[in-house]
Amino acid sequence: MWFFYMILGFSIFASVLYFMGNYTFWLPLRSAKLPRVIMFHQVTPYAESSGMNMPPEKFEQLLQYLLKKNAIFCFVSELDQYQGQSNVFALSFDDGFLDNYQFAYPLIKKYKAKATIYLATQIEGIEKLDSKQIQEMAESGIIEFGAHTQHHVNLLKLSDDEAYREMQASKQDVEALVGCCPSFAYPFGRFTEKHQHMAKEIGFKNAVSTRKKVEAYTPDNQFNLPRVSTHGAMNALQMRIALAKGRYKL
Repeated sequence: MWFFYMILGFSIFASVLYFMGNYTFWLPLRSAKLPRVIMFHQVTPYAESSGMNMPPEKFEQLLQYLLKKNAIFCFVSELDQYQGQSNVFALSFDDGFLDNYQFAYPLIKKYKAKATIYLATQIEGIEKLDSKQIQEMAESGIIEFGAHTQHHVNLLKLSDDEAYREMQASKQDVEALVGCCPSFAYPFGRFTEKHQHMAKEIGFKNAVSTRKKVEAYTPDNQFNLPRVSTHGAMNALQMRIALAKGRYKL
């Protein structure tokens, strides 16, 4: 009998470790008054579920869940206007994939949400948004466009002058398309404090990183805003924990 209880105890202990590791129960809850900037890339049924792609049905489930939480949707550039309010969410998409228009945009409209799309304006190797789609989305009033460098480059591998030009030129490209470009996203999440100063000098209002965290919007992190990352293979519980605590683990 003692052997049975030993095996049972081991199984329970292993299960607890599994759930703590895979569901990040160990992370502290973050206040609902702290904004959640959620990071996406693709929303398409034609690619595997991954850290780069959330299938449309899961994206829709997420929007439904946020509405049940009485979400206030805002653009990343508007975060300063909602300080201290509960349930503020800023959806953000990196790169400018075509499927953002095909699959994410209709759902954002359906659920009366808002989103910021960061364009790498001369990125190669992806099916990307064209100028007409970008302008249509911008004119809808529910999509804001930010910059993500021209060529989706790792800023750490560039000289200061090259990095500045990539950032500034991408802002100019977006402004030529839609008239304004208030926010920036660092490609690959690679940057240093000097790139934050560049973003401010170029005229961006704020900038997002890939730090997996939830924290207040302040002058100290205005150009290093954390985001809640997503994964297409997340289940509903993992998504809820990520939103509550800032990160997930599969």
